[in-house]
Amino acid sequence: MKAIELREMTLEELAGMESDLEEELTQYRIQLSIRRLDNPIKVRQTRRELARVKTIINEKRKEEAGSEA
Repeated sequence: MKAIELREMTLEELAGMESDLEEELTQYRIQLSIRRLDNPIKVRQTRRELARVKTIINEKRKEEAGSEA
């Protein structure tokens, strides 16, 4: 997903997506360690997607904190 699409999501949706990506990344790392992962690039793609989601979550939380002050 692109960052623009992620910014349109709510914090709850992003938090759910974050946990899903963390589980997926864990599974890919396990498969990679036992040499069962067909496409090792999935690890990198998932890691980057997770970073994008975490970045957007932090941006949204800072916006909320700024609007409350």
